[in-house]
Amino acid sequence: MKRFIPYLLLLLSGASLTLAFAPFGIWPLVIPAFALGIRQVIKLPHRPFLAGWVFGLGWFGSGISWVHVSIADFGGLPLIASIGLMVLLCSYLALFPAVAFKLTARYFPHRLWPLALPFFWVFAEWLRSWLLSGFPWLSLGYSQIDSSLVGWAPIIGETGITALLVIGASLFAVSRTKRHFTGAVLVSLALYISGFIANQHTWVAPKQQYNVAMAQGNIAQSLRWVPEQDAPTMNRYLSLTEPLWDNDLIIWPEAAVPKLEPLALDYLTQVNARAFTENTALITGIVNYNWETDEAWNNLIVLGKRTPDSKTPDYQYFHNNRFAKHHLLPIGEFVPFEDWLRPLAPLFDLPMSSFARGDFQQANLVANGIHLAPAICFEIAFPRQVAANIYKTTDMIITVSNDAWFGHSHGPAQHLDIARMRAVEFGRPVVRATNNGITAFIDHKGNITARLPQFEAASLTAPVLATSGFTPYYLIQDIGVWVLVLVFFGIAIWLRKRAKAY
Repeated sequence: MKRFIPYLLLLLSGASLTLAFAPFGIWPLVIPAFALGIRQVIKLPHRPFLAGWVFGLGWFGSGISWVHVSIADFGGLPLIASIGLMVLLCSYLALFPAVAFKLTARYFPHRLWPLALPFFWVFAEWLRSWLLSGFPWLSLGYSQIDSSLVGWAPIIGETGITALLVIGASLFAVSRTKRHFTGAVLVSLALYISGFIANQHTWVAPKQQYNVAMAQGNIAQSLRWVPEQDAPTMNRYLSLTEPLWDNDLIIWPEAAVPKLEPLALDYLTQVNARAFTENTALITGIVNYNWETDEAWNNLIVLGKRTPDSKTPDYQYFHNNRFAKHHLLPIGEFVPFEDWLRPLAPLFDLPMSSFARGDFQQANLVANGIHLAPAICFEIAFPRQVAANIYKTTDMIITVSNDAWFGHSHGPAQHLDIARMRAVEFGRPVVRATNNGITAFIDHKGNITARLPQFEAASLTAPVLATSGFTPYYLIQDIGVWVLVLVFFGIAIWLRKRAKAY
């Protein structure tokens, strides 16, 4: 029984990391919990891969348990099958920390882990961000959105913050004396203090303030694609928007209009004309479908005025003032090996699960003269894609979502904090419109300035200060974190060679 205690501690230390993320936000927990996990890996010198995998299983099994809500409630699978799929997903994600620990243990003695592990960890997280379309959720840096460490985000990004956490936790994990422990405390304090100092600097300049409004329809996921609910849903959004027409911009969430765009032209023409008459613009999510090519796109489109001095309404079918989602969600928006998987279960044949991809880089949406860099739902978790769509003229980032798939779980709160991190990294305010929450306004420092409660049909208006200029992270992106971990890695190699020479 005693031999299983390290594995139990690995599982618990990984699971406890969930408390550091939204909605709990106990960010100081990351370094001690992670240090405990590293310490247990060290205690299992002949099984670093297995130890890392068990740690990862606890980390993801607890942290992304919200995925099970969508599988169980909307997947049409028996409970045992839905649990099996969750175990499979978490087992896959646990491979990445397992690889990082295995490579570190293979090439470096424990005393050099604070120098070597950050490189292998960042490498594993880089793999996780794109392999099999990528799932970079729950990266450790997101837990620090409300700590002073966030001051490093405009310089080295969220991944850089992750590397700093790995350094701090590793120092505690390899501490064997009071002197070493004191050193670990001092380094960790230095990281947070330097982050606080960096956060006092403003990398971008204020540009212009706009009044922006968002509507949250709170349409139950079970009713989203029921034809009889099309008219009630569209009428609800019109009703919520009625007091909002005096704003510079109005935003509806992902697929707020539940009919295919070619079938909703009368409705869109009506909203387009009203927005133009009210001297404003409205952005809405909608699914477009090309009858000739059988292609569908998850789109954002602009209605009303493109610029304040527009002489005619902006919208016409297939106009270019639109954005097509590029980074599609596996199973939900595209099905790999669909000829084999679709017949197996309803989970693989969900409505709207055969989208075509938009381009990786697209023009900004222009609405009443405001330039917006779009990211639909899952895309906000990919900083490289967000960066590719931010230009010199970009005023703010817009992200829309439908988190009704995940019910009362902690998934939507984690999603919101990911959007907050993008705001800090790129120095742009983020407006986030969702179907049932969490709809929120985020300033360029990542602070939530206004938000709506979840699971309520409501609207929200707030001033948004657009910004200009670029953060260091936008200019160099992940080069900064790679330089950081490579320098540490080089020192680790030098010290290892030096030790062997003696």
